Amino acid sequence: MKQLLTFLSVLISPFFAFSEEYKGMAYPMQLGFQDAASPVMERLDQLHDWLLIMCFGISLFVLALLVYVCIRFRASKNPVPSKTTHNTLIEVIWTVVPIMILVAIIIPSWRLINYMHKHPDPEITIKAIGYQWYWGYEYVDGLGKGINFESYMKLEKAPEGQEALQLQEGEPRLLATDNKVVVPVNTPIRVLTTAADVIHAWAVPAFGVKKDAMPGRINETWFKATKQGTFYGQCSELCGSKHAFMPIEVKVVSKKEYKKWVKEKSKELGLIKEEPKAEEGKK
Repeated sequence: MKQLLTFLSVLISPFFAFSEEYKGMAYPMQLGFQDAASPVMERLDQLHDWLLIMCFGISLFVLALLVYVCIRFRASKNPVPSKTTHNTLIEVIWTVVPIMILVAIIIPSWRLINYMHKHPDPEITIKAIGYQWYWGYEYVDGLGKGINFESYMKLEKAPEGQEALQLQEGEPRLLATDNKVVVPVNTPIRVLTTAADVIHAWAVPAFGVKKDAMPGRINETWFKATKQGTFYGQCSELCGSKHAFMPIEVKVVSKKEYKKWVKEKSKELGLIKEEPKAEEGKK
């Protein structure tokens, strides 16, 4: 009975996972992509669906052709096999049709690649620096410029004196971090990626983003989050023994909440000084 209840809870968990705050992450028994949360990922979903339809149609045609040939040209019906070696019409068809299929794949793929590489003017630029095995972030342009911090994976049992790394109830294991990347919703964000030691990769599936972070080189990508919530990713380039333990956590908030976060984070880092309170009774 206990095993049955556990199995049922796994089945229905995706339907209740986002009841409080939207979380862009994989869930048990997931078969498809994560829900799209950016224009790029929405277009990737559309391209995937189009290619899936084409693959299904081709597979169905090949299967039907094989069944037809096995029945129609079996040995009992054709004791004397055909000795035909050439057929111009068939050769033209099996040359032209694959070309048409490739064109039907190339055109939407090319449009999507162009869209992904035509970066809109960013309102905020963030540099993501990969280390073994954590991420460093610098807000280098736009609102929040000057903010910088390091982001480590939270642990089920944090070391003494490092309570900030303690995994809290409701936070996903191996994905939650002590410092989140915070960005405003519906805002073009440019992400510059680099690394301090070996090759890493900054990837957030819900945004359709994956960009290598290489030592001595700065790569560039972008996203525009269309949903508020918390979105998770991971380093997607094998980078050593703890490669699996450098997650990415991006919190998307309203523009008002983002301004509030920038002000609080800037005070925390000493980027702006708090105005001294006027002494009571002093005019």
